[in-house]
Amino acid sequence: MSLCGGLGGLVGGFTGGPVGVWGVQGVAPGMRGRAAVAVAPLMLGAALLLSTQAVFAHKNHSDEPVVLAPGYRPLQFAAPPVGSYDLPVLFPAADAQVLDENGVAVGLRDLLRGKYTLLSFIYTSCDEVNGCPLASYVLSQTQQRIGREPLLRDETRLVSVSFDPQTDTPAVMKKYGAQFDSGATEWRFLTTASMRQLRPLLRDYDQAIAKETDEAGNHSGNISHILRVLLLDRAGFARNIYSVSFLHADTIVNDLKTLRAATATATATAAGPTATLRRHGAGDDRSGYERPDYRTDSKSLPSRTGQSFDLLRLVENPPLGLGRPDIPTDNPITKAKLELGRQLFFDRRLSHNNTFSCAMCHIPEQGFTSHELATAVGVEGRTARRNAPTLYNVAYAEALFHDAREFTLEQQIWSPLLARNEMANPSPGYLLQKLSRIEQYRRGFAQVFPEQGLGMETLGQALASYQRALLSANSPFDRWRYGGEANAMSARAMAGFGLFVGKGGCAACHTIGEESAMFTDNQLHNTGIGYRATMHRPPQYQQVQIAPGVKIKINNDSVTDATAPRPGDLGLYEITNDPDDRWKYRTPTLRNVALTAPYMHDGSLADLTEVVEFYNRGGVANPLRDPLIKPLGLSATETQALVAFLRALTGDNVDTIISDAFAQAVGNVE
Repeated sequence: MSLCGGLGGLVGGFTGGPVGVWGVQGVAPGMRGRAAVAVAPLMLGAALLLSTQAVFAHKNHSDEPVVLAPGYRPLQFAAPPVGSYDLPVLFPAADAQVLDENGVAVGLRDLLRGKYTLLSFIYTSCDEVNGCPLASYVLSQTQQRIGREPLLRDETRLVSVSFDPQTDTPAVMKKYGAQFDSGATEWRFLTTASMRQLRPLLRDYDQAIAKETDEAGNHSGNISHILRVLLLDRAGFARNIYSVSFLHADTIVNDLKTLRAATATATATAAGPTATLRRHGAGDDRSGYERPDYRTDSKSLPSRTGQSFDLLRLVENPPLGLGRPDIPTDNPITKAKLELGRQLFFDRRLSHNNTFSCAMCHIPEQGFTSHELATAVGVEGRTARRNAPTLYNVAYAEALFHDAREFTLEQQIWSPLLARNEMANPSPGYLLQKLSRIEQYRRGFAQVFPEQGLGMETLGQALASYQRALLSANSPFDRWRYGGEANAMSARAMAGFGLFVGKGGCAACHTIGEESAMFTDNQLHNTGIGYRATMHRPPQYQQVQIAPGVKIKINNDSVTDATAPRPGDLGLYEITNDPDDRWKYRTPTLRNVALTAPYMHDGSLADLTEVVEFYNRGGVANPLRDPLIKPLGLSATETQALVAFLRALTGDNVDTIISDAFAQAVGNVE
């Protein structure tokens, strides 16, 4: 942990000549009595010159030297060639209201898009040499390097947000930032109006902090935190996280060039001038919806361009963390069959009135589920009662649907095709006859299934083949547990894993194997969510949004009179008729769970923090609640550690799968 305290401007204070051992009089304020590093008089406007020596030290009471982080010295290895490696999407940048250098409230997300962005969290009074000063030094070096790279200079920005809004007012941040105003590239220095506004931002970016106190319990001015600098792409998605050990101008510039090279390649292969590189996460989550500067994330169909990928390769060689999926002997996957299934998946003509496709509930860029709806909506806006489950890694599922009523993907597809509130086909024969009149399917099924042609069985086999190929893993967790990469997960995520298998008891249902993990026991459990929806009386009044940011309180009876009654849901009981099975639902996989909000069978929990807090409370008490569900006693810090672990389960090939989906034309586009 990097412990930061009272700097007046340590970064930039090193001047001339080799760095060596200084006298105590050179020690920065707040450093005495600790492993201290002496510095020359502080000069924020200096050129930030440092020695090439690996270590400099001051002999303190422990006679232990302070070792400088790698960012202060020449890179000790050759950086890999630009474009020779991938920077996978880690998570979308979170939004928050921040204050710019002039005290004007702005949306952070708006400052994290449109350019490659280096986002750091600092505070101006930090004096730990390997803390905030390291970030400011390395970013200053990066800024100067970018200034010499014409292709990067106008496409990159730096953003630093303060941990300490009480001290770091907009005026302070403006003055601090002026020292780095080299004109090379944009660098914004931001703060927030209060700690209350800052806390959600720190939570979303996995930035734990603790204010240090003296013996009297008063804040000493020092703040403990873990230094992390994030690299964001132009769409606002984190693509790398640099810790103290890896923060270096050379590697940052190399990563920027790699991202830019990947962008140029994708642009060159995309069809048409409206091509977009924004894939992962597109779609409105309504964050900041009430603000006048709100901008939608939704994409028009012409802008959904992508590049085909041979998904069969994923089946033949699954990503790290997944075993080989069981492929039915009567439905082996072929490339032609998979492509036919993908075509069907995006074709609206599979619905009764030609308006609805499988992909409209299982949206590729939203984790093959839907972020915008708690429960699915089908043909003509008809309401479904359950959340659309993700299709990532559905090949490994032993039972399907939230109530586990089906067992093979080949059979499963007929339920939504025939359900009146989903795709609403009146009968299997009706749909098959309709598809047989479409030349592309008549020819396609004859080629892929030469003996059977188009039929109930082969339609299910084609769609199942595409869904079985949606395999995503090689997440930070996989690289840490199964790949032996000690630093693949953050320290906080590792702490979350300890809670996951220990105090939190999560692994009892979301199981982890020795060589692979699907994070599900394939069983059904009563957590109380279904019981609460069925048995609890609604409040007398509801908050109803009538315009962006405008809500009014309405009597629940008025809402009930104006809306269709909410359908009941008893879970597994509806399949078995066993009273003990009431409100039991299938344990979902947790792979890519950060991409598949909202959560639970009814979409009633909006984000991962709400999910962990729900289980921390012990779910909802009821006579049939699973005995595994009980209060956990997790602290707020432990809750966020668990969330950090869950975010570390995102596969590194998500954008590839989405790009392949975008390469498929949507059937019946008018």
